[in-house]
Amino acid sequence: MSAIYLPILALIAGILGLLWGADRFVTGSAGAARNFGVSPMVIGLTLVSVGTSAPEIIVSINAALSNVGEMAVGNALGSNLANIGLVLGITALIAPLPVQKHLLKEESPVLLLITALAGLCLYNGFLGRGESISLALLVIPLLVLIVKYKKSNPNPEALEEAEDIPELTMATAGLWFVIGLAVLLISARVTVWGAQSIAVYMGISELVIGLTVVAIGTSLPELAASVISAMRGHHDIALGNVFGSNLFNLMLVMTSAGAISPMALNAQVFSRDFAAMCFMTLLMIALVALALRQNPQRARLSRTMGLLLLAGYGFYYVLLWPAIAAG
Repeated sequence: MSAIYLPILALIAGILGLLWGADRFVTGSAGAARNFGVSPMVIGLTLVSVGTSAPEIIVSINAALSNVGEMAVGNALGSNLANIGLVLGITALIAPLPVQKHLLKEESPVLLLITALAGLCLYNGFLGRGESISLALLVIPLLVLIVKYKKSNPNPEALEEAEDIPELTMATAGLWFVIGLAVLLISARVTVWGAQSIAVYMGISELVIGLTVVAIGTSLPELAASVISAMRGHHDIALGNVFGSNLFNLMLVMTSAGAISPMALNAQVFSRDFAAMCFMTLLMIALVALALRQNPQRARLSRTMGLLLLAGYGFYYVLLWPAIAAG
């Protein structure tokens, strides 16, 4: 039994290191960008948005390099499930979230399109290098479009968040960038080793570990950011954070593994895990549409809707249980 203690401690330490390293990495990156004259708004829309997905991205790369690519794919899909069911569900329970029309008209179609493209990459049970790189490269035009659109249609709450980025000297920003990146890389290695060792010890696949423990652990930045945003009244940021993070998980986290180490996938990755993620994504968008239809002027994602999202996430674990119990 004692053989499992070290991997568990490594997994916990690794996840904590990922969270701290990501925070320092984003702080250093944003501070350096600001010193180079990049506007706070652009920093907030790019570096900060991608930064909350940094733990998943680094874990994905390390998993692929360690020949456990399914853990990386599970991390991406599992993180999206956790973001919708756990992060958004808990955030809505803390404070009913006002829903803006742009979420339905702008962010939702993009998320549905990227989800469909991710499905095309997974449906045949093989995640190839070419399709992974192609999907990842779509991040560049997407970020350009986002920055251009948001500049012409500024969101006061996004501006306020961007203005909160601390002003650092170039030396301090560079130091935090290097330290944050180093901690991210080391922590990702420790996390993958701990998760893989636990999976081997318990006889559970790396895919299931990625879908559960690693996915929830690396989703903690989104949970913290969304809950704090909701408590501060930055409701648009709380919802937008989930939409944005899910996009980057599919476009950067999942594809990192496929680009480094193309892999054959368990058939249930598409039929169970991707299908569940699609269902939760459609449920989230449907609840946003319902809230807007009920009260177009003061639409809210209510506590009841938050409970529904949590229930959907819980039901996914019911579907996953046979794979967990088989270990």
